[in-house]
Amino acid sequence: MSRPVTIVTDGSRGIGAATCVRLAADGHDLALGYVSNHAAARNVAEAVRAAGARCVTVPADTSQEADVERLFDTASAELGPVSGLVNNAGVTGPLGRLADARTEDLRRVVDVNLLGYLLCCRRAARDMAAHGGGAIVNISSAAATLGSPGDYVHYAASKAATDALTIGLSKELGPDRIRVNAVAPGLIDTDMHAAMGDPDRPARAAGSIPLGRPGEASEIAAAVAWLLSPDASYTTGAVLRVSGGR
Repeated sequence: MSRPVTIVTDGSRGIGAATCVRLAADGHDLALGYVSNHAAARNVAEAVRAAGARCVTVPADTSQEADVERLFDTASAELGPVSGLVNNAGVTGPLGRLADARTEDLRRVVDVNLLGYLLCCRRAARDMAAHGGGAIVNISSAAATLGSPGDYVHYAASKAATDALTIGLSKELGPDRIRVNAVAPGLIDTDMHAAMGDPDRPARAAGSIPLGRPGEASEIAAAVAWLLSPDASYTTGAVLRVSGGR
């Protein structure tokens, strides 16, 4: 059997990097999309290859249609037909109340977290239908149902849209043998919190989580790997919450 070929957007850090390494161990060849950190992308690619998988790295801002097309074209040309997509690229903008948010930050969140997912799903739907099927996993967030007041309701809104996209597209693409699911992480200990201006947030918020700790990127990667695997062959339209009970 041929190896699955999976695209992971924003695969150079955090959940994306952990997902690439886990999928490589599970037998996937990877196309790793990233925005600008060439060194980080190279390091993840080396770890993927050390696990016995092929890997290509492609600079891509998924809010830009041309970048999405180039990412998929490169994956197909160098690795073969794309059978999996992990829609992981996302931004939050600075923490704070919506009343204080800048319009440019709101627009960037919507462009990356929603338009980017739509563009990637559209191309994946076309390619996978042409080759007999596949699987898409969208990275959502527990924020989609918690709302994240005072932190980033705009981000939460974009993740609620991710859940709606997942459910609707799963029904639309089921006849094409394309499964569409989502993973909704809770508070995960990654560098995303530093990027939004609060690096100590995971440790500080641990007391509000029933399991008493923030999650690890590898725990989200495990959920993604299951949804892409044959073990999840009858699972579509699911939003799998991995949040420590929160």
